[in-house]
Amino acid sequence: MYQLLSLVPLVLLVLVVFFVVVTLFQWLWNITMPDVFNLKAITYWQAFRLLLIAGLLFGGLHYNLK
Repeated sequence: MYQLLSLVPLVLLVLVVFFVVVTLFQWLWNITMPDVFNLKAITYWQAFRLLLIAGLLFGGLHYNLK
């Protein structure tokens, strides 16, 4: 039980960092892309999906089939 409780701060930190990264990505997109490429501004959940797609396309799934 103690090991599970010791993971709670780590999980919370990962979640907070993830939400901050998505917010930062949304902000950077919205201050750059509409002006440079005449694209629309995006919402938080659209930024989340774009990061998810980019992670799958460029990061892969990293699993071993041995």
